[in-house]
Amino acid sequence: MTGDTARALWPAARPPAAPDRFAWDLGSVAELPVVRAEVRAHLSAPGLADLRDRLVLALDEMASNALRHGGGHVRASVRPLPDAWLIEVRDGAPGTPPSPAVGRDPSEGGLGLYLIAELATDHGWYVTAGAKHVWAVLAP
Repeated sequence: MTGDTARALWPAARPPAAPDRFAWDLGSVAELPVVRAEVRAHLSAPGLADLRDRLVLALDEMASNALRHGGGHVRASVRPLPDAWLIEVRDGAPGTPPSPAVGRDPSEGGLGLYLIAELATDHGWYVTAGAKHVWAVLAP
């Protein structure tokens, strides 16, 4: 995959509007187990197990990317849509778009953005007020 193809995988676009529901201000990856547990607890209704697991995985990948590469000021949210859920992660690196790994051995990691793109029905990123927002929509 070329760099141009990887950038096309994460288009510049805004997400659908969704009401606030669950949000976390994050300072380190050590906080992610608590976030995962809270998502599982809030989405524990019967029939949501598969969606819940995909939401936890996508949120964890997006938040850990932001914490490792995003310049701080990370805020993650999970918000309901009529027939899906929106995950959005904001960080302090507005000049650094999401960049899926290109030309790297898969054993070295960097495949999370590809995974999220496969799980999501829609995804993208945008910049506002000096922050980068990366988002994905997951449906049951």
